[in-house]
Amino acid sequence: MTATITSKGQLVIPKSIRDLLHVGPGDKVDFAVTPSGDVVVRPATVDVRSLRGCLARPGRKSVSIEQMNAAIRRHAAKAL
Repeated sequence: MTATITSKGQLVIPKSIRDLLHVGPGDKVDFAVTPSGDVVVRPATVDVRSLRGCLARPGRKSVSIEQMNAAIRRHAAKAL
């Protein structure tokens, strides 16, 4: 699949690639260059739902919002 760069340096990402990346108008994409010189395009924004469970550890209990807020208050009080 190919795309053409405009005279203003803009590039239209083909719809099939936008669909694959789950990006749309206003979304940002990152360009990364691998050590071999290949360019990788990936979404710069992440759907917050994909983060669910990323901090989970076996044996660790869940923490409520109230417990998180209390810990933040304790830490902030120590910083003063």
